[in-house]
Amino acid sequence: MSVDLSQFYEVFFEESFEGLDVMEAELLNLQPGTPDDETINTIFRSAHSIKGGSGTFGFSSVSDFTHVVETLLDQIRDGQRQLTQHQIDLFLQSVDCLRGMLDSLRASEEPDTQVSSELKKQFEAILSGEDAPTEPKGAELAEPSTPKANKKQQGWNISFKPGLDILKTGNEPIYMLLELADLGEVDVQLDVEQVPVLGDIDPEICYFQWQIALKSDCEQAAVDEVFDWVIDESDIVIDAIKAEVEDSEQEYALAEDDNASTQLETAESITDPPTEVVKPTETNKAPTKAEPKNTEASSIRVSIDKVDSLINMVGELVITQAMLTQLTDGELDSSKLARIQEGMAQLAHNTRDLQESVMRIRMLPISFVFSRFPRLVRDTSKKLGKNIELKLLGEQTELDKTVMEKISDPMVHLVRNSMDHGLESPEERVASGKSEVGLLTLNAYHQGGNVVVEIADDGKGLNTEKIRSKAIENGLIKDTDELSEQDINELIFEPGFSTADQVSDLSGRGVGMDVVRRNILALNGSIELESRPGQGSTFTIRLPLTLAILDGQLVRVGEHIYIIPLVNIIESLQVDVSKVNNVGGEYEVLRLRDEYVPIVRLYESFNHTADSNKLEDGLLVVVENDNGKVGILVDELLAQQQVVIKSLEANYMRVEGISGATILGDGTVSLIIDVAGLVKLAGINKALRSISHLNKEEVA
Repeated sequence: MSVDLSQFYEVFFEESFEGLDVMEAELLNLQPGTPDDETINTIFRSAHSIKGGSGTFGFSSVSDFTHVVETLLDQIRDGQRQLTQHQIDLFLQSVDCLRGMLDSLRASEEPDTQVSSELKKQFEAILSGEDAPTEPKGAELAEPSTPKANKKQQGWNISFKPGLDILKTGNEPIYMLLELADLGEVDVQLDVEQVPVLGDIDPEICYFQWQIALKSDCEQAAVDEVFDWVIDESDIVIDAIKAEVEDSEQEYALAEDDNASTQLETAESITDPPTEVVKPTETNKAPTKAEPKNTEASSIRVSIDKVDSLINMVGELVITQAMLTQLTDGELDSSKLARIQEGMAQLAHNTRDLQESVMRIRMLPISFVFSRFPRLVRDTSKKLGKNIELKLLGEQTELDKTVMEKISDPMVHLVRNSMDHGLESPEERVASGKSEVGLLTLNAYHQGGNVVVEIADDGKGLNTEKIRSKAIENGLIKDTDELSEQDINELIFEPGFSTADQVSDLSGRGVGMDVVRRNILALNGSIELESRPGQGSTFTIRLPLTLAILDGQLVRVGEHIYIIPLVNIIESLQVDVSKVNNVGGEYEVLRLRDEYVPIVRLYESFNHTADSNKLEDGLLVVVENDNGKVGILVDELLAQQQVVIKSLEANYMRVEGISGATILGDGTVSLIIDVAGLVKLAGINKALRSISHLNKEEVA
């Protein structure tokens, strides 16, 4: 009887990716020479498991490649061979290669073996005693093999198929075409086959693909750098173009099959706006439509104690349900009423416990996110020529799986910008009296109902004067505006803002920050910035523990019930109209102790009819927003309760100022207020930026 092994594929992939994570973490701890026995054994066991599993399922391309990796590891752990830095780098590149191959197999695609073939040759050379004398750069991994004597490199043929969601991560393909144009003469052909009819176009989706012929004698590493940040969300193939030396026409031909196309490392592009536009031309070539790959984990590995707790809660529910069934069987009388009420209270208690047990199953340690940064810091610091130490704190802080998946990309932006423009070069640090080794710290901890993630560096901090000058130049502020240093620094989160003097593959500290903030706000979170000149910067991200359930305050506006997340609420109060003033005929502000709070009339924002239009007749719910405090005027405060969040966008459409919906106990639907979205809808962002600088005379 034959067994369908495909039912076990997902388990194999999950265990293989976990094994690769272990390999990468241990390899980053290795030093040339004689490694720790347990470390090298751990790496060997991971490789051996991947080889055995891939062989069992018939993934021969993976098992064949892993075999040669395993062989070298075996010789090193047996003491037959001294470990070199070159070998450590090759092992790390092999981890990247295996991830790519397994991703393809998981998506039911044939893996590209060009990179693995090139790596395999290098491993075989080491095993045969022909170890490379110099250390190769990671970006040069798949350089074409040495051309034949009668061949001369003339350029590169590039197939660039961006992922559909590439624009949502702050990347812009046109910038990459501009960078290619800086390397030489380009012939760009635009493929528009994937563009839908006008009514179906989503402006945040990239439907275009490009075929590019670059005439240049540049190294492949230079071409790699152009796409260095988008490989995870794009299909990119780079092939060398060769020409016969004796051919006077210099006709172009594709490089031979043994010239490997490049698989670039994972990253995201952050660039400045272009000063010129490449004008691509359409092609009649029919494209191969590429479906976006979904590499997110489809399951969660849960500890047995959480499962046991869940089973116990279900058992308690069954007992309570049986008791209530028995009490309600037959005629009801007053003697049973007290016991029924007791049973209902027990049912509510059990339901709450069950809910918390289920939520704990979705909670994972943030180490799942932190684990990607040691490799990122190692590779990027090497590329930048900087000495950077990464310090990880609070790795066991738990966060909802969905939140964790979506916070990873914003953190990459912040970490990369800290390394590029926050931390100085070794020479600059020594000259300013610092250690030549820069410190980058990632810290996570619980605070109230939130998880706080800090990205801190001990670099030079933000250049406040430069930010102010650039903001004036861009028209964000006037040269007469009096802003605090903190308010000026906050301008880096404005769309399109950058202080970078020139475009680079890592680019300026400000570029992409608006995307970072937008992605965090989409998680009902917030981000704060603290900069200390000459001492460094700290970005603080506050996130809800989960996106599934929140504690909310029910409020009424006319006939409508809304929910404000409790985590946003500071206080509620009746309005003293003598302390309310109008600013410039646009904004109402309340003098609340030592600060001014702009007022948002909820009935105006959502076009409702309130009980009264007078401030003194309503209640003001003071909430915290990224830029300060805001007072939301409502008619009445109702109960506080936990609510299950339902996506409004998935079930209806996106509504500005609303983050989701829930169903109340009476079966009615109530909308959950998105505080940041409401502030934007009310148009008081500008007021919030300047409100802290008002004094009594300005208000009057």
